[in-house]
Amino acid sequence: MSRRPVVPPFRLVASALAAAALLTTAACSDDGAATTAADTAADQARAAERDIAEQAPTGSPTGSPTGSATASPSALTESGAKAALLTETDLEGGWNQVRDAGKWRDSMLIGQVDVAQFLTGKADASDCQELVDGLYGEDLLGKPSGASALTGFQQGDSRLLEQVAAYDRAALDDRLKWMASLPQKCDQFTLDGSGGGERTVQVTEVSVPEVGDARQGLHVTVRGDADGGPATLSLMVTAVRVGDSAVTVTGGGLDGDQKDSVEQATQAGAERLRTVLDGGTPSPQPTELD
Repeated sequence: MSRRPVVPPFRLVASALAAAALLTTAACSDDGAATTAADTAADQARAAERDIAEQAPTGSPTGSPTGSATASPSALTESGAKAALLTETDLEGGWNQVRDAGKWRDSMLIGQVDVAQFLTGKADASDCQELVDGLYGEDLLGKPSGASALTGFQQGDSRLLEQVAAYDRAALDDRLKWMASLPQKCDQFTLDGSGGGERTVQVTEVSVPEVGDARQGLHVTVRGDADGGPATLSLMVTAVRVGDSAVTVTGGGLDGDQKDSVEQATQAGAERLRTVLDGGTPSPQPTELD
């Protein structure tokens, strides 16, 4: 036995509406019974319309969308953090990628801040101590809350280090504000190194390329003795927030702060991170050194 074909919902509505129209016409000759029948038919038509609306899939013309059409940036993964790292192609000036960037440490940043020099006492001194410790440990923005990756490049006696990492959003914004306060709090101070050596540290603010969602930059010079003679360590550090993640670039050395290269690395690094968070793939990809 063949099945009776299913009548599409819109046909049911059309039939009910047609019946209502006929009964309404009939009401001209018989007000009582015809009017009651017309009301019944109209109720049936409205019920059919409700059935179609309830059965319509979400997002169809008759349904109601349940979510926003705007996609949120994806969370940074370990593979995404590595893909966002700079490559030699992103930099100009003969920078060579190195394998041991995670082990870089500069001994001129080791020491204790002379608290006696601060008019406001231990509060500002502790911020300056946190600055030099953060530069030495390459964790100026604090400990990442999620994925992170790091790479480094060398050019003569100068180094350029980049870190890409995920952070707690509120903590990251607080850290950028903290960086902005350092040129005033730590304008100039003395760092007492091991063996009684003293170093003079100066901190100033630097401009950062207009990339990312928020950004901050510092220039730090450390003057003292190194390898038996006077030396000046000059560093430029930038931090750029992209969503809940950030790119930190530190460049410089005894040959200067490498300002142009740091700015170039900051621009390219933030763009690569944005591409990754938007679901894309930066090109070219980092090498196996990463």
